[in-house]
Amino acid sequence: MAKSTVTYWNALRPESQERWTPVAGLDGMAEELTLSMDSLTGEYTRLTRFLPGADTSRFGGKTHAYPEEVFIVSGRLYDQAFDRWLEAGCYASRPPGELHGPFKTDEGCVVLEVSFPQRLAAGDSASPALPR
Repeated sequence: MAKSTVTYWNALRPESQERWTPVAGLDGMAEELTLSMDSLTGEYTRLTRFLPGADTSRFGGKTHAYPEEVFIVSGRLYDQAFDRWLEAGCYASRPPGELHGPFKTDEGCVVLEVSFPQRLAAGDSASPALPR
């Protein structure tokens, strides 16, 4: 099966607000919108919107066994693991196991994520993880 497809629409327009859902465990700090998903492999493309004042410090940083790409669409986000403010236009291609976060934002931020759970790090035989 391939990733889901959809015709053009604007995820950032106010009329699309009802499609966003709170990120589990981060209620009031972040919302997500899955744009495309492959239910067989778990590969997905998603927008994550960190609301102004969000701070995930209490959860610490995170890693996962698969690669992902991130692109800052708007706003700015501080990544403590890199001691760096990421602004609109910043991009990263994260290898499996790379520590990232915790995150905080003063003005809010929208992040595009493309994740590849089926591409596990060498030696990791865990099942593909589905997106949160």
